[in-house]
Amino acid sequence: MANELNTIRVMMVDDEPLIRKAVRMEMNDRAAEVECHSGDDLATEMRRVEMVDTFASGPSLMAALDEIASTETQNSKFKIQNSKLPHYLLVDMEFQGEPTGGLLIARRLHEHYPDIRIIIFSGRFDHPGADEERRPQRVIEIGRVVMEALRLGASAFVSKNAAGGFSIENILRAIACLERGERFYFNYPVMLTLKEAAEHYFNLVGLSDFVEISPAERTLLLLEAAGCTASEIASKLDESDKSIQERQKDLSRRLDIVNKSAARVAKALSLGLINPADIKFLPRS
Repeated sequence: MANELNTIRVMMVDDEPLIRKAVRMEMNDRAAEVECHSGDDLATEMRRVEMVDTFASGPSLMAALDEIASTETQNSKFKIQNSKLPHYLLVDMEFQGEPTGGLLIARRLHEHYPDIRIIIFSGRFDHPGADEERRPQRVIEIGRVVMEALRLGASAFVSKNAAGGFSIENILRAIACLERGERFYFNYPVMLTLKEAAEHYFNLVGLSDFVEISPAERTLLLLEAAGCTASEIASKLDESDKSIQERQKDLSRRLDIVNKSAARVAKALSLGLINPADIKFLPRS
């Protein structure tokens, strides 16, 4: 039996039962180990990695973690090094058709259990193929979700799509890197996507030209794209014509373009600030 104090405990949340079973079986049957720092110096040691439990949903995971924490808090003889809470959690990104459902789990986990390291385990961040529909927009969207996951506490991104079939090697590599003091880990398919997203970002705007817009400004741009005049926008948003015109001028200034609605819409589309699918064109009267 492995020494529990020397074991890296891992849990997993994924709504695909076959994935949960495969990861747990392969990781535990092979008695996987990783090399870790053993102290403040450069010494290292091998530590066993064990998948202690898996869950099909965020609520079931949080309920289990809360039960462990509650039991340990109530036990007066409990010692922190004997904790049954996991060191790492593998989080799938898509749950029951929701593309970014894993972000909610990451947020809750980081808020309640900040010491647990989050590894996003998903194929959604792999480098889009050359013939993939809406490919440039997909690259940008993936980059944004990755950045949001990092903000919410994620430490690593590992693809489910391993060459030659399923493998846990990238999971172990991510854990080993984080155990040796690395802050983040991205495996190769994710790195390719982030590289292209970054290049697209720098080519379009550069560091000094980064633009953020509010939900109200996004609505204004979508109304402009739909063909609304300033007066029509003012009426729909229950604002004065002058207020809308001032906001249009401010957007033009921040986007570094002439004060024309067509230019604002074109620049907003090129930066991914609005999505073409969200534009509801006005019918001709």
